Amino acid sequence: METVTVTAPPLERAPAEPDTPSSAGRRGPSIRRRADRSAYLFLLPWFVGLLFTLVPFGASFYLAFTDYNLINPPQWIGLDNFVEMLNDRYLRQALQVTFTYTFVSVPLSLLAALGVALALNKGIKGLRYYRAVYYLPSLLGGSVAIVMLWRYIFGNDGIINVVLGFFGIQGPSWVSDPQYALSVLIILHIWTFGSPMVIFLAGLRQIPLMYYEAASIDGASRWRQFRSITLPLLSPIIFFNLVLALIGSLQTFTQGYIMSGGTGGPSGSTLFYNLYLYIEGFQRFDMGYASALAWLLLVIVALFTAANFLMSRFWVFYDN
Repeated sequence: METVTVTAPPLERAPAEPDTPSSAGRRGPSIRRRADRSAYLFLLPWFVGLLFTLVPFGASFYLAFTDYNLINPPQWIGLDNFVEMLNDRYLRQALQVTFTYTFVSVPLSLLAALGVALALNKGIKGLRYYRAVYYLPSLLGGSVAIVMLWRYIFGNDGIINVVLGFFGIQGPSWVSDPQYALSVLIILHIWTFGSPMVIFLAGLRQIPLMYYEAASIDGASRWRQFRSITLPLLSPIIFFNLVLALIGSLQTFTQGYIMSGGTGGPSGSTLFYNLYLYIEGFQRFDMGYASALAWLLLVIVALFTAANFLMSRFWVFYDN
């Protein structure tokens, strides 16, 4: 029997379409241009603000090398303002007060913020209410009204001494005694822990629960879980809050000004660096020396921030 082999005809290929740019490719440059215009539009306020920053920045740098009292034209005196700082006992007092305030209040406020954030992260009812209540002091703590209220509470006839009087204790005038005046401001700073607390709480919500579940199965205690899971994964948030709190504390002004009536008293116990700078510039009208003080503060803040970033490589954990 003869076998018939049927061969299928070759398939005809469809003619290739000419290489024309895709629609997405045609729209690409125009989309990018629109995106660039939008970006520059959003950045425009920043560029305008930069002008208002750079001009005083440059003027302050020039005045730091001059003798200027707002009435007579600036007189170039070279490095005399910076040399004068070496023998300025009020500057040493301002640095001592500012560093004491910073090194005591910043760790305590961060610990308070972390502790409350851990408590709120337990899934308690009314979390939004508690979060708002704890956050409110951070909005009002730097205001004049709150500092005035704080001054009344810790005054000679304030609420604190009234409460102590019920127990037969005669309390001092906390804001008028050089031994306690700075401590009152440190307590006020710790009380305003709401802002870092909210950031801590957001960071805690980002830690996967499976890590804690695995640790519980392995028999890890809560303290071990906190030390081996929470702290390492929360370390970038801790570092962020630390840098912000450190910079803010070094620039403290309102609390010291209101509490002391703008003098830094009693006996210089609340003479913060920025308050001393204000006194030199706007009470003694020595703008040249005040500008030099401002540049010294910039260097101090930069050094502390740089030191924090250098040390962060030893304790801040990034999972990437």
